[in-house]
Amino acid sequence: MSFTLHGIPVSRGIAIGRAYLIAPAALDVDHYLIEPARIEGEVARFRAAQQGVHEELNALRADLAADAPSEMGAFIDVHTMILNDAMLVQETIDLIRTRRYNVEWALTEQLERLSRHFDDIEDEYLRERKADIEQVVERVLKALAGASNLVDSVHGACDEMIVVAHDIAPADMMQFKTQTFQGFVTDLGGRTSHTAIVARSLGIPAAVGVQHASALIRQDDLIIVDGDHGIVIVDPAPIVLEEYSYRQSEKELEQRKLQRLKFSPTQTLCGTRIELCANIELPEDARAAIESGATGVGLFRTEFLFMNHKDRMPEEEEQFGAYRSAVELMNGLPVTIRTIDVGADKPLDSMGGGDGYETAANPALGLRAIRWSLSEPQMFLTQLRAILRASAFGKVKILIPMLAHAQEIDQTLDLIREAKRQLDDAGIAYDPNVQIGAMIEIPAAAIALPLFLKRLDFLSIGTNDLIQYTLAIDRADNAVAHLYDPLHPAVLHLIAFTLREAKRAGVPVSVCGEMAGDPAMTRLLLGMGLTEFSMHPSQLLEVKQEVLRSHVKTLEKPVADVLASFEPEEVQAALKRVALV
Repeated sequence: MSFTLHGIPVSRGIAIGRAYLIAPAALDVDHYLIEPARIEGEVARFRAAQQGVHEELNALRADLAADAPSEMGAFIDVHTMILNDAMLVQETIDLIRTRRYNVEWALTEQLERLSRHFDDIEDEYLRERKADIEQVVERVLKALAGASNLVDSVHGACDEMIVVAHDIAPADMMQFKTQTFQGFVTDLGGRTSHTAIVARSLGIPAAVGVQHASALIRQDDLIIVDGDHGIVIVDPAPIVLEEYSYRQSEKELEQRKLQRLKFSPTQTLCGTRIELCANIELPEDARAAIESGATGVGLFRTEFLFMNHKDRMPEEEEQFGAYRSAVELMNGLPVTIRTIDVGADKPLDSMGGGDGYETAANPALGLRAIRWSLSEPQMFLTQLRAILRASAFGKVKILIPMLAHAQEIDQTLDLIREAKRQLDDAGIAYDPNVQIGAMIEIPAAAIALPLFLKRLDFLSIGTNDLIQYTLAIDRADNAVAHLYDPLHPAVLHLIAFTLREAKRAGVPVSVCGEMAGDPAMTRLLLGMGLTEFSMHPSQLLEVKQEVLRSHVKTLEKPVADVLASFEPEEVQAALKRVALV
């Protein structure tokens, strides 16, 4: 019987093949108390399983192919750090010794504790790191049970398989490169989950967050994964299969054609030069940015560097090494480094904080981003010095998140001057002319734009948060996520106003949120006057194609019609006219 499931589209394309189900490790483990005489033996059993997983991850790291996406090695490193983190290891051992839990019980109990911390995190990217802890625990449980890992179970599967699982660890996805598989479907995950990031880097069609997919789809079912829309069609009718087969062929041809655009100049039909930059989370991502033809890094999210540090912040040398690596990999192209965007609501070590850790009553409106950095000036100065030092090795710009008040801007600029003074006193080189910019992601910032234009060198519109704060919608809350609308008139007016006023003041402005990487939004943003986009490297060529087909002058009138419309029907009609220009 044919049926359709809906999830979250995270990697574009169409996959057609047979379902290959991967059973998760049973987290519903046996619970029993051990005799005092057996406690150290139980601890030894845990240590042996931990060591076995450590060797498995080391083997995966050693077997990485030369052409493997840079994200792969980084994610294995993350899992290795989690595997050795005291919040997982020592706390589990303490449960064995103090409560006499068997190791499986102790491990899953500690996982539950850590998961509760992550459930309260506002930031979508950081919240989804909980999945990494679960995947590491699953590997240890399988080692304790003597079971084969996920990839071993795939060995010998058919060439046209589509992996269907509750969740998939990035390290396992890496191993799938040695198999011929067409796509994947998971019950869990979101747009910023590691599996989604890896899927995009590999160019594999994927749908995540497809609830109950692994329960509803049976082994060897013929399925279609529409990665453009997050749709999974099970046992499709012949006419549906024929239609998707045709669309699949068209997309494959289109992708081959897109590769020809990689290093050609990016300009519109009327000759307007457009900059297409990349968003990165890890220094190694700079390689993917270069390979995609990006003209720089428009957003280097530094939060990842602050994860997996128990009870301490990363040292200046560690941060400097990471920033310098990204800058050198970009080989002279500009790198915009955003200062840390976490706060009191977000644990900074890999395990989500220690006992007694308290979350803010309303994290999205609490002490986060620049507010948190200004409340921790020594931490902030450490990061600023590290970024400034990296500027001696290439073109670096500093981007400040979530500014809203004049005093926040002034305090930030004062601290940057102090960081420069400290480097001068130490005789350490840096670029004294590093540009300083602000994220425009709060409606108040857009409305009070003159405060920013007078004080800063450039602006970057973070559409994800701008939409969330403008519409008072938590995009991670399933109950209201359907109201998250980038085309809401209020959102469009804030973006258009920011672009117009920045241009008038001669201040460069870019868009680095999801809207920048959506080719359906490209013409709309061009018509508003945007000339610098920043997106995931995998999205760059499709956006570039839209740019090459567009004429800015002819877009201005239909885009003005969009901005003059408020009723949903009028907005949609005006948007269609933009698409046809």
